[in-house]
Amino acid sequence: MSSTSPHTPLLKLGLIALATSVSAGAPHSRPCAGPTNAGFESGTLEGWEVVSGDAFGSKSVVNVQTYWDGPFHQDEDFFVLGTAQAGETAVGELKSGSFRAGSVMSFLVSGGYDPDHLYVGLVRESDGKILLKQTGINDEAFLRITWDTSDWRGESVHIVIHDSNTNESWGHINFDDLRVGARAKSDGPGLTFNVLGQQVNQQSAGEEPACTLFEKDQLRPQYHYTQYTGWINDPAGLIEWNGKHHLFSQYNPDGVVWGPMHWAHAVSTDAVHWRELPVALYPSETENENDESGAFTGSAFSDSKGMHLIYTNFTDTNAHPDAVQETVIMASSTHGINFDLYGGNPVVAGPPKGAPAFFRDPKTFHDPTDDTLKMVIGATNNVDGQVRLYRASDTFSWSEVGLVYEGTDGSTGAIWECPNLLPLGDKWVLFYGGLSLGWYEVGSFDGTTFTSEKRGLLNAGPASYAMQWYKDESGRDLAITWMGNWPTPKWPSRPNGWAGQQSITRELFLREDGGLGHRPIAELDSLAIGKTEDLGRRKIKAKTHRLGSENVARLKLTVDLGATTASSFTLSLLESKAEATLLTYNIENKTLTLDTTNAGYGQPGMWEAEIAPEADNKLTLDIFLDRSMLEIFAGDGTVFSATVFPRYQESTGISIAAEDGEVILKDTSLTPLGSSWC
Repeated sequence: MSSTSPHTPLLKLGLIALATSVSAGAPHSRPCAGPTNAGFESGTLEGWEVVSGDAFGSKSVVNVQTYWDGPFHQDEDFFVLGTAQAGETAVGELKSGSFRAGSVMSFLVSGGYDPDHLYVGLVRESDGKILLKQTGINDEAFLRITWDTSDWRGESVHIVIHDSNTNESWGHINFDDLRVGARAKSDGPGLTFNVLGQQVNQQSAGEEPACTLFEKDQLRPQYHYTQYTGWINDPAGLIEWNGKHHLFSQYNPDGVVWGPMHWAHAVSTDAVHWRELPVALYPSETENENDESGAFTGSAFSDSKGMHLIYTNFTDTNAHPDAVQETVIMASSTHGINFDLYGGNPVVAGPPKGAPAFFRDPKTFHDPTDDTLKMVIGATNNVDGQVRLYRASDTFSWSEVGLVYEGTDGSTGAIWECPNLLPLGDKWVLFYGGLSLGWYEVGSFDGTTFTSEKRGLLNAGPASYAMQWYKDESGRDLAITWMGNWPTPKWPSRPNGWAGQQSITRELFLREDGGLGHRPIAELDSLAIGKTEDLGRRKIKAKTHRLGSENVARLKLTVDLGATTASSFTLSLLESKAEATLLTYNIENKTLTLDTTNAGYGQPGMWEAEIAPEADNKLTLDIFLDRSMLEIFAGDGTVFSATVFPRYQESTGISIAAEDGEVILKDTSLTPLGSSWC
């Protein structure tokens, strides 16, 4: 599956990672002041020189606070906005005055992602060599980039802001607040920046074990699956085969933006601890650098012949005008590592005759109504989303059954992606992606047609799309979702060389209200390190009560609603004196609200869901914190997923406060968790 919006052209990416010396190094013995007007608070380009072009000039320095998606988050008032002087397509270069490099420097950058044509560069005066450079992330909101410059300490250097990108979208770069020396590392006592953007040798990935490499990056999750470099989105091909769980992911190894899709591949004995395997699927070879053809989302099944991957072969019709845009093809393996394409591909030659070209993401399932292997495929009638159904007569032969289900009012989108159809309890569940949200329908299925009885969102939070289900060898119904969505530009890990992450594995069940529920699998207990802190029964009043300080941990609490007199309570997670993620439960209207508006670099907003009390009038919350990731499971089966990306290393606090009375915590525990790569 791919985004339905235009994509930035694929560009070469150098490996980015963390240099621990940035956060650990001692302050300079001699302070380095940096260049004149380093934050543009004069309101002008005083101290800076327009070297070339018309992208920068007297109109470049602005003090606007917000753009179409929220605050710029500049330092103080003024900054350089790359479109202000002459628009998006203008090109040029702006140069700072000379200054002496210290051991560390930092600055704010935003704008388009283009490492070759949009960047902030550190230039050595003596030979004009660019020592380091950093592009934007396709977002206007500023990120704090920190560079270890100890190799050039004391040398005369300057900064260039370079724009040679003529695109009409994301063809600019913004800049603010260059800091040199000890001040570059923090916003004062108790607010040390998490490090983004330090370049290191590309060979380092092969020199250390994955858990060590992943641990060094202060924002990288430790037990949510990520690729060391590159972009991932949809989970695909989920299967347990011969005692091992296989996780495939849509993958672009050559950039931290969406591009020609590969399938990354990881394996686990417990669906928690992962080990990387070679890339399983590749796009077709092409000499056209703008060809975005690739292996889109699909699924896996097994038989006596081995493991089979069945997926969408996407052909970029801009590069291949006479081709069918989306067909279904297969690849197989007898050992689950290397996959060979079936010689008779495609197994489905495209959408039905006369149907729209959109036709993707086949998901197989065993249908007990007639004991056959079937698959569902996402489609559209150009007004409403559809799910089409196919039946296998043998491993490589598939025939159309018909239209199993379609929308009627466009409320869940005109296009449906990543459909899954499964029996669960005494019902059937259909879920799919539409309007960049995950939807479920619970109802009945007679082997050809699905009838919906209840609809809802798969996830109450913002970071969930393209969830895929599989049944493990013990019979559990498990699922993993991509912790992302297409509308947001908030991918702050891009400067560190990676973007995208998968959720922890969860088990699906039918809730008491008939909806689809999620709960973390029991194997996640194996991540525990050290001793669980049992915080016991507590009475919480208006005064804030600190529960602990962890950012790779599991917080479990049970609220005795019957004994509680407060109108609400608020948990503050990933908290420092400058930022926090807030989770508030309103006891009267039984609503849980997630607030990330002041949580970090991630997607800001407020999301809520009604959470019904459980037996004995209690509320349980099972919260997984993983540096920049947050997943919250309520006892009724509701789940919130969010990407937070705190700005500060001190943002690890956990506290709780009540409103208008007392909250009675019946049971509370905090467990530090370790890496899924160790």
